[in-house]
Amino acid sequence: MKYRFMQRYGSGFRVKKMSEVLGVSRSGYYVYLEERDGERARENEGLGALIRQIWVKSRELYGSPRITVELQAQGVRCGKNRVARLMREAGIRSQTRKAFRVTTKSSGGLGEAEDLVQRCFQAERPGQVWVSDITYIRTRECWLYLAAVLDLFNREVVGWSLERRVSQELVLNALNQALFQHRPEGGLVFHADRGGQYRGHQMRRLLARHGIRLSLGRRADCYDNAVMESFFSTLKSELVNRAKFKTEQEAQRRIYEYIEVYYNRQRRHSTLNYQTPVEYANVSTHP
Repeated sequence: MKYRFMQRYGSGFRVKKMSEVLGVSRSGYYVYLEERDGERARENEGLGALIRQIWVKSRELYGSPRITVELQAQGVRCGKNRVARLMREAGIRSQTRKAFRVTTKSSGGLGEAEDLVQRCFQAERPGQVWVSDITYIRTRECWLYLAAVLDLFNREVVGWSLERRVSQELVLNALNQALFQHRPEGGLVFHADRGGQYRGHQMRRLLARHGIRLSLGRRADCYDNAVMESFFSTLKSELVNRAKFKTEQEAQRRIYEYIEVYYNRQRRHSTLNYQTPVEYANVSTHP
């Protein structure tokens, strides 16, 4: 205890004077410091190994905030600054690029459909607001198009479809998958942009059959569907831009594994207090 006191206040007092006042030897204090340094080094070595395991498991995507949360969830007591320092010393860093930037501008009004979301990307319960959009995926074999449906409550991808053509069937398949797997209660709002795939007769009939209200933002204005834009940016920075798919089959397999296994069930989201989408929904709906 006395040696610990000397270490804490050693910057303000001379070691010789503190040793005399506390009745301890200077040589004993220096032995204590060496042992403490060795113990700290062993702790850092073990913590560094855990950090690398979590980083590898995250597909080399986690930075210090998410790794800190994961360590604490495993019962390891550590701070974010210490984790960040050990990561720097080990050359460990997140392999992602920055999130999406706005590169498009609004092109006018909403026309026949109302924007029911108004850039308020929050929901109080699952199945209250779903958002959807389409992006492209390049492979060496062909171009593919991904339609995804995301629940604003817990940011879970509830449905998706990957095809060679941009068509109404592409988004219908994604929405039908979401409806079949999650069966939302009445009053669901389905939000997208003004692309023709979301405004066709088949889409309107499907929405009406399930009592779903259609919400349309402005065409080519990513602010009106920012959560989906952010998801696609994350998907591309964490998977697509790193994988460089050779075939359509490889893209299908890797995107399935990313969304269903990793993104929904393993990836900690800062907007969900560093919980996974599935974990957040389970905790919120089953307190």
